[in-house]
Amino acid sequence: MAVPETTDEQRAEQILDVFDTAFGELLAADPAAFQVKFRKMAASAFAFYRGTACLFYADLERERHGGPYLDERTGRVWIHGDLHAENFGTYMDAHGRLVFNVNDFDEAYVGPFTWDLKRFAASVALIGYTKALSDGQISELVRIYAAAYRERIHQLAAGAKHEEVPSFTLDTAEGALLEALRAARSRTRFSLLDSMTEIRDHERRFSSGGGAVELDAATRYKVLAAFDGYLETLPEESLVRPDSYRVKDVVGRRGVGIGSAGLPSYNILLEGHSDALENDVVIYLKQAQTPAVSRHVTDRAVREYFQHEGHRTVISQRALQAHADPWLGWTELDGAGQLVAEVSPYAVDLDWSDIDDPEEIAAVVADLGRATATMHASADEDQSGHSLVPFSTERAIDAAIAADEEGFAPLLVDFAHAYGARARADHQIFVDLFRNGRITSAS
Repeated sequence: MAVPETTDEQRAEQILDVFDTAFGELLAADPAAFQVKFRKMAASAFAFYRGTACLFYADLERERHGGPYLDERTGRVWIHGDLHAENFGTYMDAHGRLVFNVNDFDEAYVGPFTWDLKRFAASVALIGYTKALSDGQISELVRIYAAAYRERIHQLAAGAKHEEVPSFTLDTAEGALLEALRAARSRTRFSLLDSMTEIRDHERRFSSGGGAVELDAATRYKVLAAFDGYLETLPEESLVRPDSYRVKDVVGRRGVGIGSAGLPSYNILLEGHSDALENDVVIYLKQAQTPAVSRHVTDRAVREYFQHEGHRTVISQRALQAHADPWLGWTELDGAGQLVAEVSPYAVDLDWSDIDDPEEIAAVVADLGRATATMHASADEDQSGHSLVPFSTERAIDAAIAADEEGFAPLLVDFAHAYGARARADHQIFVDLFRNGRITSAS
């Protein structure tokens, strides 16, 4: 167990200290946004877990200098950073193909590969608990995840061809993953545009309401200047039609996700790949956050590799996600790094609410294990084109696990139960802190 036994009050102080480091400045700048974030986190232990990667890595810090299956290579691979059971979904890749894979790379960094696996395993324990699965059933789910990950990593390390380890697409996915892909396929760009925009004077513009905030002239100018900087970061193959990047409108955004509270964000409406109004494109520009992992990885070469957090987020996503969003890029605004990407009509998250049958849950967990392994294998110099991880990730991980095959699954099973219990207890402590007004004064 990563966290030593403490009293509830001692643990409350630890939580307040971690929150102060992770959220202090943003909370002071926008307390209302954090009221919303914290109320969402109060809803369940899993919602709390989703919003507290900072606490998770503070608890894992003792492994910074070592741990099972970690060496100079496997302790320094590209990781997702917030790999839980709900951070998977669909996207349209650069080739126009719908793919089910890992999503949301705001916390991505370079660190121990086991940190991703442990974060996912604990999330399985939390989801299993909410579905009233027994400890034995939860243990079996984590073992299934570990076995699927192990098998896929070994296949990739052995040089398996693409057709032997295909991506999850409409042709290859099954069960809940296929349902998500079909739901994504049924969506249209027109429906997305209709929900956010309107036609005025024969041109599309953002409509008011729905979280849109009109900008003053000075802010609009700064956002457009940042947009010009973003264009310079796009891959050459994305720049196929100059008119695609003609700006039609800009607005501020409110009500972004649970992990982005207090971060400035904007939507930009573009011409798109044709003159047709239904092909207009919406991209978002969002201040990138400091990843929780980075506070516990002291490698100077990693820290100095990135220009800023926007650059770090994009480079990480391009490394971890094959054929990523062609609109993905970075820029700066008011001296802060920004992430830029498309507001895609084809993004559908994995919905666990109707996945209740133990056999169906097991099948999904196995597929997510394979997806995790494929993600880790993509993130090396040969695959991603970046020099920060200059070795074959899959071969390094395969060799590390092979050195102790028997201990791999039990490591994750034990951690899942221990940290799942810790997170459930922490959730109750957090709720009491929040409702008694102690968190807002942490900073």
